[in-house]
Amino acid sequence: TSLPALLPQPCTIRHLVTHYLDISCVPRRSFFELLSYFSTNELEREKLQEFSSAQGQEELYSYCNRPRRTTLEALWDFPHTTCAVPPEYLLDLIPRIRPRTFSIASSMLAHPDRIQILMAVVQYKTRLSKPRRGLCSTWLASLNPEQGDVRVPLWVKKGGMKFPADPDTPVIMIGPGTGVAPFRAAIQERVAQGRRGNCLFFGCRQKSKDFYCQAEWEELVTKGFLTLITAFSRDQEEKVYVQHRIRENRGLVWELLSRRSAHIYLAGNAKQMPAAVAEALQSVLQLEGGLSPSEAEEHLTALERSQRFQSETWS
Repeated sequence: TSLPALLPQPCTIRHLVTHYLDISCVPRRSFFELLSYFSTNELEREKLQEFSSAQGQEELYSYCNRPRRTTLEALWDFPHTTCAVPPEYLLDLIPRIRPRTFSIASSMLAHPDRIQILMAVVQYKTRLSKPRRGLCSTWLASLNPEQGDVRVPLWVKKGGMKFPADPDTPVIMIGPGTGVAPFRAAIQERVAQGRRGNCLFFGCRQKSKDFYCQAEWEELVTKGFLTLITAFSRDQEEKVYVQHRIRENRGLVWELLSRRSAHIYLAGNAKQMPAAVAEALQSVLQLEGGLSPSEAEEHLTALERSQRFQSETWS
């Protein structure tokens, strides 16, 4: 079997599963279908065929996705079949480790020859009560430059967000959690250029644990470079998110949008937050701008088309 050029030639199975194959990912339907062809055990083969059939998808979801069962754990559950898998099929059976993308959280004007990222270390428990850890984030967090040279393979590509060329144009940035990363870079850049008119909506669970870059933001507020509006969802009985703060500060948002032609930027988790923020912005347009619901929706779409409203979200 021909190996990808970046791998040692020949390559050990140990090297494959340590550096190349993603044995910690949740396996897909095709994984079980391929496994079934190699199975020498009747009971295991029947189960694998069920998981790869159209009728068995609900059971497969319960087995794999709900508990976030890993490829390695699935192989462990089918020991007779796993023993029968020819090594040359490992590259077809298990996907390669995918590159992870992070927003750069620093400006070259503030930190020359340096790239900083803001990363949450993924760690949680599932219904199996087994701890799950993010592959890339756990590895990065384990590195210690004080114990020797650390080498991280990376590449840099151009970001999608475009900030206004006019120094007098204000920006409204909405970045809950690690979504604040690209805005830290933008704010550092704008502050280094002497630009004011920076408004940041930041949200996290608890002020004492998740208030990323708190000291930096507060210093910029004191110096007059930043308007900071925060939402700490778990610090009170009722949960408060950035969309609630947008509604509460609708006068400020409308002032910046209508009279000063502000640009709006949104970054963060792609689940429910972007839709909730869009609704909050439409609410501002209705309550402060007197637009109807359909007009507010059309206006927000027009802002997106003209790149006055830009989003960068991830799942």
